Amino acid sequence: MPLFQGLSAFPITPTDSRGRVDTDSLGLLLERLHAAGVNSIGLLGSTGGYMYLTREERRRAIAAAVRSVGGGTPLIVGVGALRTDEAENLARDAEAEGADALLLAPVSYTPLTEEEVYQHFSAVAQATDLPLCVYNNPGTTHFTFSNALLERLAAVANIKAVKMPLPRDLDFKGELERLGRGAPCHFAIGYSGDWGAADALLSGADAWYSVVGGLLPEPALKLVRAAQAGDAIEVRRIDSHFQPLWRLFKEFGSIRVMYAAVSVLSLCEVVPPRPILPLTDADHRRVAEALDVLLGLEGGRSS
Repeated sequence: MPLFQGLSAFPITPTDSRGRVDTDSLGLLLERLHAAGVNSIGLLGSTGGYMYLTREERRRAIAAAVRSVGGGTPLIVGVGALRTDEAENLARDAEAEGADALLLAPVSYTPLTEEEVYQHFSAVAQATDLPLCVYNNPGTTHFTFSNALLERLAAVANIKAVKMPLPRDLDFKGELERLGRGAPCHFAIGYSGDWGAADALLSGADAWYSVVGGLLPEPALKLVRAAQAGDAIEVRRIDSHFQPLWRLFKEFGSIRVMYAAVSVLSLCEVVPPRPILPLTDADHRRVAEALDVLLGLEGGRSS
């Protein structure tokens, strides 16, 4: 399967209170994803806390990931940074450590213009030979890519895909048609926003860039495979088991819920990077209840 298709699983990056990556725990999380058979791993995405890590720690995380799953499951590595030269260096680091692809968001303090974003992405794309995915995440970057800008970027060498937010009107088919008309045939269009994954995949999206897939790959893969088979009834059945978790994502933000879920599942001892605070004990119990609902998938039709 091509790199930017199917289930791309985005795990947390376990660290200590000083921001040093716990490479052993990271390796364990990634090995679970590899064993489940995800199509790719999105390392150092938003859930992976890339903006809370130094360049050195990002590089350590990539090296640990390559030791764990390199050559088995493709690694798409986030390289977003405020400065263009810093993002270029992060891209080179990722390539040197063995990453398979890059993910770039338009991180900013001063709001960026479309031309500034175009020049930024063009420079980072040319810094290595790795394929690059545009990370359109206005919820954190406060920058929204226009169709015209995405068309320009899709024509840049090495820019091969876009990770889209959920459309405001949830018209996935309409958006996919609009984006597809102006982009080269090789340009892959996928979506984040886990609670919209069912509709996105059934509408023809190439990929699901999944937060929950970074921790619970098996049920996420069930949903993807049912969608790829065109089984809308099965997709809706599977998605119904995710609904309690989607509600928590919307209430607390997915990164907080995922840190709680890692603790509930006793996979490793982690707390989110400050200033993000962990959920309360009462909310941990709600996360545990939502995870229990997902166990009901085991008796379903998907395998």
